[in-house]
Amino acid sequence: MSMYFDIGDETLWNPSNGAGRLFLRQLELFEAELNLPSGIGQGKYWGDPDTLEVDPAVYAEFVRALVARHRRTAHSVILALSEGFVATAVALARRAEIDVRIPDDPRTTSAAVVTALATRARELDGL
Repeated sequence: MSMYFDIGDETLWNPSNGAGRLFLRQLELFEAELNLPSGIGQGKYWGDPDTLEVDPAVYAEFVRALVARHRRTAHSVILALSEGFVATAVALARRAEIDVRIPDDPRTTSAAVVTALATRARELDGL
C-alpha cells in the first residue's frame, strides 16, 4: 500500500504508507509550531486517508516558513530532529515546482546547517 500526494491529477509523491504517515505526523507538529497550515489535506477521494491534495500556494508559504525557522535555530537537538523532515518538505516543494531557496546568511545560521539541509534536500529530490 502507498499514499498519494497530488496537485490536481498529478502525483508529486507516492511514498509507502509508513513513510507517508510519519511525514503527516511531523507535518501536524510543524503546522502547530509555525502556527501555519501546510496546504496538505484530504484529496479528491473523500474519506480515503491515502490520497492527499497539496495546495501549492499554501504549501509554498508553509515550506518557506519552515526553512526560515530551521535556519534560525542553533539548537543541535532541534536541528537533528528536524533536518530530515525539512529536507523532505523542500524536496516535495521542488516536485510541485515551488521555488524554495536555502540562503546562506551567516547572521541567522551556520554554513554547516545550510549545507546539510541543501545536501539532504538534493538527496531526496527523487522522492
